[in-house]
This record gives sequence, structure tokens and C-alpha cells, in this order.
Amino acid sequence: MDCMGKLIWLASYPKSGNTWMRAFLTNLMTNAERPVGIDDLGTLAIGDSEPGRYETLSGKQAADLTPDDVAALRPRVHAQIAAEHPDTRFAKIHSAMMQLAGQPTVNMAVTAGAIYIARNPLDVAVSFSHHLGAGIDDIIELMGRDNALTDSTGVAISELIGSWSQHVLSWTAHPSPGLHVVRYEDMLAKPQKTFGGVVKFLGLDAPRCRIERAIHHASFKVLRNQEDKSGFRERSEKAERFFRSGRAGGWRDALSSAQVEAITERHREQMARFGYLDALQEGAR
Repeated sequence: MDCMGKLIWLASYPKSGNTWMRAFLTNLMTNAERPVGIDDLGTLAIGDSEPGRYETLSGKQAADLTPDDVAALRPRVHAQIAAEHPDTRFAKIHSAMMQLAGQPTVNMAVTAGAIYIARNPLDVAVSFSHHLGAGIDDIIELMGRDNALTDSTGVAISELIGSWSQHVLSWTAHPSPGLHVVRYEDMLAKPQKTFGGVVKFLGLDAPRCRIERAIHHASFKVLRNQEDKSGFRERSEKAERFFRSGRAGGWRDALSSAQVEAITERHREQMARFGYLDALQEGAR
């Protein structure tokens, strides 16, 4: 496959580890003695929902663009991002791989492949709640809503995220050589194996020491310290901080049994695919 001037998507439902993956890849590619600053992650992995491109192409302010307007512009934005570099480029995306107003959320003509990051929806609900400054029950409803759209903000245009199940299924239902799927929980528990698998998928010849340095430079502790010192432009205005907990299983201290049941009943099939029902049963023992 000719990958020149094409995009490798770093795809995930919101609050599932996308920024962590971008930090790892940016530090891997940079291979510097010091960690790359968190506000510089976009130099390697640009976001497809940054408002400026849509405003330039449409001549409108982001707040005046309807979801259908955004849908019509998105394939052009993707082509623009790809055309800016002669080589393959990473691009962050939170949209499900679907169609809106007759337009695809992913421009396959400029796509080389994708890394998809999945995270237990029980933990996603807690993290997403803090990120949006919304109640857990409201987030559970949002995560269960098919074809859900996010609102445009100062840092991101409206995205078709769908429900959590809809999102993971849209990206992972059809395995292919161009798709590599990882779990947030494995990034935490087995970083060398998991990130090493990403490096292998990308066909990069990086020695073990370089991979380990990138893992360290992208660790939660380093990222959170950077945010504490200088802030992070991707932090929601509703959130106290972007890098809040960075662990797996925090839902056990934050969700009621009714909330756990609501999420599990709505997303049982996809949770089973990713082993998240096993984790639920282990926690009950």
C-alpha cells in the first residue's frame, strides 16, 4: 500500500487514552533527552477536529457551523492534513467511523491505517464526567445514545462519537492488516509489550531502550507534572485538570451499583469482546 501523504488515525472514544498514545509516539519519534511538552503533541499527531481548518474552508466561525456543515467539510479537512506532509502522518480522531449527512467521518482516500484505543466504559464514564463537568447519569445516557454528537467548543468542532458500543464496533468490527487495536488497561499493565506492539505495527526499527524512554517520557506522572506546571490547552473549561487519575478500575469507587448495571446492560456485547465483563466479575469476587 502506498502510504505517501496519507494518515494513520489514532482513534478512540473520548477519554480512552488517545493523548497518552500521542505522547508516546511523539516522544518515540523525537527521541530527545527530555519529554516533549504536552502542548507540542500536535506537531506530530494533529487533531481532525481543530476548529481553525473548518473556519478557514467555510469562512464561518465554528459556532455557526451546523453538524451537517462540519460533515461536508471533514473529508476536505482530512485531505488538507494529508497533503501538508509528503510522508505518513498521525492524526487524532474521536469520531466513530460512520456517515453523517451522507459524508464519511473518515476520508479513506487519504487513510493508510489506524491504531484504535479501547477503554473500559465504566472508567470512561467517570473520566468523561470530570472532563465535561457533567453528572455521571448524564454521561451514561450520552455514552448509550446512538449517533450522539458532541458540541463544538473553542478547541474542538462537533464530532459524531455515537454510543460507546457504536464507536468501538465502527472501528474494530472488521480486522485488517491496517488496523491495530490496543486496550488502555494493557497500556498500563503491560507497557513494554503493548507499546512495543504499536511500534511493530508501524514497521519502525526502534531499539528497546528507545521504546522504554518514550514510555517513560509519556508516563502519567510526567504528563500530569507538565500540566501542573504549565497547563494544557486541550483541558476542558469544565475540568479542573486533564490528567486526573490515569488508572484502571477507578469506577469501583465512583459508580453506584445501578450505574454499573446501566452501563453493563447497554454495552454488554462490546464489553465482552474486550474482556471488560471478566474484570467486572473479578471485582465482584
